[in-house]
Amino acid sequence: MNSHSTPRARRIAIMGAAGRDFHNFNVVYRGDARHEVVAFTAAQIPGIADRRYPAELAGPRYPQGIPIVDEARLAALIADKRIDEVVFAYSDIAHVEVMHRASIALSAGADFTLLGPASTMLASRLPVIAVSAVRTGVGKSQVSRWLSTRLRARELRVAVIRHPMPYGDLARQAVQRFASRADLDAADCTIEEREEYEPHIAAGGVVWAGVDYARILAEAEREADLILWDGGNNDFPFLRPDLHLVLVDPLRAGHERSWHPGEAVLRMADVVVVAKANSATDEALAQVEASARELAPRAALVRGASVVRLDPPASLAGRRVVVVEDGPTITHGGMPHGAGWVAAQAAGAAGIVDPRTSAIGEIADVYRRYPHIGRVLPAMGYSAQEVADLKATIVACGADAVVSGTPADLGALLGLALPVHRARYDYRDSQDGLTDRGLPAGRATTGRRSLAQCVDEFLARRMGRVD
Repeated sequence: MNSHSTPRARRIAIMGAAGRDFHNFNVVYRGDARHEVVAFTAAQIPGIADRRYPAELAGPRYPQGIPIVDEARLAALIADKRIDEVVFAYSDIAHVEVMHRASIALSAGADFTLLGPASTMLASRLPVIAVSAVRTGVGKSQVSRWLSTRLRARELRVAVIRHPMPYGDLARQAVQRFASRADLDAADCTIEEREEYEPHIAAGGVVWAGVDYARILAEAEREADLILWDGGNNDFPFLRPDLHLVLVDPLRAGHERSWHPGEAVLRMADVVVVAKANSATDEALAQVEASARELAPRAALVRGASVVRLDPPASLAGRRVVVVEDGPTITHGGMPHGAGWVAAQAAGAAGIVDPRTSAIGEIADVYRRYPHIGRVLPAMGYSAQEVADLKATIVACGADAVVSGTPADLGALLGLALPVHRARYDYRDSQDGLTDRGLPAGRATTGRRSLAQCVDEFLARRMGRVD
């Protein structure tokens, strides 16, 4: 080869799910002439494949944008497009499944890469507290809401930056700021987005999200004293945290060691929060705490409860209900049911209708894709058709009422004629009277540090804030 010739750019395919993949491209590959991103592949989220990452976001090196193809076509893509390297970039997937995908890439002739936190985290000029977890559905949202409220009570201006969920017009969604329900309506947010954004807004917070997190961070920094990263799935943060809280789930003991990138996230923790301690057995608590001590020996270890309440409070005695749960928790999060099921049983529902026998259209497809789901209805709403099928399925169940475990206001969103009782779930720390709210005495709260203490110590050390 001529010594003066320009080396061929290394051809890259990024495996993703409309979030981490776009972020990795933006911060690592967009401006790097040594690499050419030929395609993204799509998984987990319906309706993403066969679209394009738009030229407005891809930059001048990609005037036509970048195609997004179904992950099932990976081997053919490697061969057809002469891919040199496959970059894996999505979360909440079992370790063994990551290696199955690696095997496809390697056997087709490509290298297989995982980009880590050092390559992809953005630095903020403000203090950053990050909330992460080892699986989807551990309770990050509860802790983030509790923390945001606590920080604002200290007269701190808090910008909540949420892990991405850009499922619509990507160029339009590059930088999003949500301070009201009207903002959610204007952005045509999916049910999945509303599940994460609405509770922060209802509590008086402001949420930032989108696609281009360097721009998002710059905008948020202009109106905040502190950044709160509200993580999604079990991904590690997009921002470099000064205090990193990681939740482990005793109801899925062992998953903290067997899911990607949850194990890596746990190893990064400054504080490990054992969530749902009021619902777990002593054996499960001991197992996840042993994992935490081994994998994150320098982290503080605290316990917290997830307290479920029905809003409005009511007895459901004599009533047949259909239970609707948070979508991602029940689908790729792997849980058979969630807070709605717990609330319905606690309220004495006469019966919980099995929605699987009444599922319509795309909702029926969800049950086929996720056969582990029990007698609950995941609040799927990535598209208008999925929302319509969700409403039709609820009506077809013939229940007397709906118990909704999704944080979104499902009754208002769907215009349901049935009464809707919302199952609210909140984080309770030991300083919130944890032992008085359902955590049995003797469950080792006495003498333990609380999450509140860990946060207060951080604020005193980093910002000089002392109560």
